[in-house]
Amino acid sequence: MRGYAIAALALLLALHVVNADNPYRYYTWKITYGDIYPLGVKQQGILINGQFPGPTIDCITNDNLIISVYNYLNEPFLLSWNGLQQRRNSWQDGVSGTNCPILPRRNFTYALQAKDQIGTYFYFPSLGLHKAAGGYGSIKVYSRPRIPVPFPPPAGDHVVLAGDWFKRSQRQLSYFVNGGHNLPFPDGIVINGRGWNGYTFTVEQGKTYRFRISNVGTATSLNFRIQGHLMKLVEVEGSHTVQNTYSSLDVHLGQSYSVLVTANQPAKDYYVVVSTRFTSKVLTNTAVLHYRNSVTKVYGRPPSGPTTEIEWSLNQARSIRRNLTASGPRPNPQGSYHYGQVKPVRTIMLANSAAYINGKQRYAVNGVSYIAPDTPLKLADYFNIGGVYSTGSISDRPNWGNAYLATSVIQANYRAYVEIVFQNWEKSVQSWHMDGYSFFVVGMDGGQWTEASRSRYNLRDTIARCTTQVYPRSWTAVYVALDNVGMWNIRSEDLARQYLGQQLYLKVYTPSKSYRDELPIPKNALLCGRARGHHTRPL
Repeated sequence: MRGYAIAALALLLALHVVNADNPYRYYTWKITYGDIYPLGVKQQGILINGQFPGPTIDCITNDNLIISVYNYLNEPFLLSWNGLQQRRNSWQDGVSGTNCPILPRRNFTYALQAKDQIGTYFYFPSLGLHKAAGGYGSIKVYSRPRIPVPFPPPAGDHVVLAGDWFKRSQRQLSYFVNGGHNLPFPDGIVINGRGWNGYTFTVEQGKTYRFRISNVGTATSLNFRIQGHLMKLVEVEGSHTVQNTYSSLDVHLGQSYSVLVTANQPAKDYYVVVSTRFTSKVLTNTAVLHYRNSVTKVYGRPPSGPTTEIEWSLNQARSIRRNLTASGPRPNPQGSYHYGQVKPVRTIMLANSAAYINGKQRYAVNGVSYIAPDTPLKLADYFNIGGVYSTGSISDRPNWGNAYLATSVIQANYRAYVEIVFQNWEKSVQSWHMDGYSFFVVGMDGGQWTEASRSRYNLRDTIARCTTQVYPRSWTAVYVALDNVGMWNIRSEDLARQYLGQQLYLKVYTPSKSYRDELPIPKNALLCGRARGHHTRPL
């Protein structure tokens, strides 16, 4: 391990990003296949250091994370970091538009920083349908010791990685989508990689615990609840919230929440329940909340939850608000940034759609179904390689004509303040994620968004997050300050839709070459496609 640490430190020196004031945390991860049994059936999963789910990353605001990834699969691999903003550093984002894949029997060392962030996130494999085979894990970013947190330290901190799951292998699922079809309906739900009552959360009577819940699935929204216990919401993807109490909580694809749960019931075991939302067939899985002095096992039917009620979910979403007096990653109150008093200089409307192109199922944004080029967009920019993409390939507004294939990139100016409207005319709930940023979810409602919709925006205390839902035949609007130069993926969190084209990249551009605006290309950057044969930079 010492050798790895020395090599990683040398890498950081080469990157010119060493900050002696902020600690370094070193990880060496070996990516392998292995047998797993999440739904009681033997499957080949993607393991990290022999684990599924992978190791939890525990860190503190501004910590440097040096993660050396060795790929022992027989196919290329990449990891991405859902929610970590990679400030000035989209070189480390780990998606196909920014990074070349790690080839079999090769390694790549990520140099990340949890810069000015707190909260609950997760990492996942970003190539193909790898996420359907595992390879994901939790990221917990704690506040620095002198920054006040708006709740007492909990007695424990539990991770809940929940998601739908297929019994088919990710290779079999790839045959479906590559053959021009959507994925079949999932076979079940896993909680921390386990099936029915396969995982236990142990608590002591009278104490309060933090549960960090992430939907790491591929296709379905989930509802989370704990039998006989209420949940106090305290954090959403890095924002401290008004501490409302809920009996159950909707968690859409790619989203993360933190709740406090007090073990204030009679000492026995209780169901922890996760079930699908907005599906004709409701999938359910349970874990166990075990009181340490309990001698009574769970029994009977687990408590039911909401199923297809859109209005219920919409009202809950609107009730989630930002705690304006609490500190975020810095000591100043979250409410000191008055997002609603800044006028956006540009509106971008992104409308998802299903389409058939060349006889195959595809998904599109503003009529463009994304195809990945042979060279990452970020490298094409750096080496001035032409013909990889065009910023005119996708419009700011929906194109209701025939969908077409293209490498879609929208360019926007550094430090612009923009409004993005996600318009959904389909019958399914959509979930959208934006790398590199946290945005303010100012409004969501049914029907077509118009300029008059702004009269219903929450311009005072809405939540800031990186993943938002859009309900069927509805819209969701967000405000975002483009203060992070780079090439950033905006994608559907539905794995098949993303794979089949429902994504694009936002190029946040400045003519400045200052390292204060963007860090230099990493010395160890992998080169592929038309970037092969170029050189990164000397030490």
